[in-house]
Amino acid sequence: MSGRARRQLLVLTVLIVILAGVAVVRGPDDPAAGAAQPAGVPSGQVRPTGGQVAVVDLRLDQLKAARGELASASRNPFRFEQAAEPQARPRPATAPRPVAMPPPMPVGPPPLPPIPLKFIGVMDQIGGVKVAILSDSRGNVFYGKEGAIIDGRYQLTRIGAESAELAYADGRGRQAIRLSGQ
Repeated sequence: MSGRARRQLLVLTVLIVILAGVAVVRGPDDPAAGAAQPAGVPSGQVRPTGGQVAVVDLRLDQLKAARGELASASRNPFRFEQAAEPQARPRPATAPRPVAMPPPMPVGPPPLPPIPLKFIGVMDQIGGVKVAILSDSRGNVFYGKEGAIIDGRYQLTRIGAESAELAYADGRGRQAIRLSGQ
C-alpha cells in the first residue's frame, strides 16, 4: 500500500471513530438532535403518540375527490416536424398470403443414441487374431474379437488399425469408433 493510500485510510478511520463517538454521546433521545419529522411533511401535520413514533394526519377525503379525464395528445414528442392531418386512404386489395406449411416430421422410431465406448487400441494374438481394447466412461475395460458381444449390448463387427466398428447387439445402429488418445 502506498504512503498516500495509507494516509487516506488513516484519516477515514479517524473520521468514522469521531462520528461514532458523537452518536453514542448524543443518544437517540437527545433534544439537541432536533425534532425528527418524516420527509416532505410540514411541521404542523405530525403529532406524537405515546411512544417515540410520530403519526402523519391523513386526509382520506382527498382520495375520493373526482378527477378530470385526460385529454388526448395533440402532438408526437418523437417527431421533429408538424404532424400532417390523417387522410383516409383506401387500401389496395391484396391476395391472401399462402400459409407456410411446417416441414414434414420424420416417420419412424427416433435414432439410436451413440455408442458410449472409446476405442483404446488393438492387441495382436498368436495366429493373427486381432483383439480390440475398449473402455466406457465408468473406467471399465473390455476386450473382444470380431463378432464378440461387448458389455452385453454391443457387437464388435470389425477391427481396424485406427478404428473399430460396433453395432447394437440386435444389428442396428452401426458406428465406427476412432482410436482415442488415451
